[in-house]
Amino acid sequence: MPTATHEKTFKSSIAIPEKAQIIEILNKRLADSTDLKTQTKHAHWNVKGKDFIQLHELFDSIAPHFDEYADLIAERVAQLGGVAKGTLREAAGATSIPEYDLSAVDGPEHVKALVKNIAKFAALVREAIDQTDELGDKDTADIFTEVSRQTDKDLWFLEAHIQA
Repeated sequence: MPTATHEKTFKSSIAIPEKAQIIEILNKRLADSTDLKTQTKHAHWNVKGKDFIQLHELFDSIAPHFDEYADLIAERVAQLGGVAKGTLREAAGATSIPEYDLSAVDGPEHVKALVKNIAKFAALVREAIDQTDELGDKDTADIFTEVSRQTDKDLWFLEAHIQA
């Protein structure tokens, strides 16, 4: 159950009029980042098959990107005077990312599961770029642009494993 602290805001001299809306967008993507970190680690720990070591290492190289996104996003929430909703329980309750395919065993199954969910995140991040820019916060839009670039690169690396 969320505490009253999450509704509290703090003084911020950053002159952006729609801070509450921007903080809400940021916290949604924070939840997604946290969720995808755990999904990517799940794939890393559980992948089997002929491409095990290659995919095990690929998944392990992608997972920290979600920690980096979470940190960038959460710090922006704090800069704007909000409270970053960053616990695992908060993320589980707020994520927009579908449940991971827990039946995935071999490499291609894990890759497809990650591609599906990371592509969802990528689309939400691109939406956040436009939303925050329209709300007058080009700095937050820029943070989301940085996240988008790396997310698209990770998708490329993953999809290369399931393309003919």
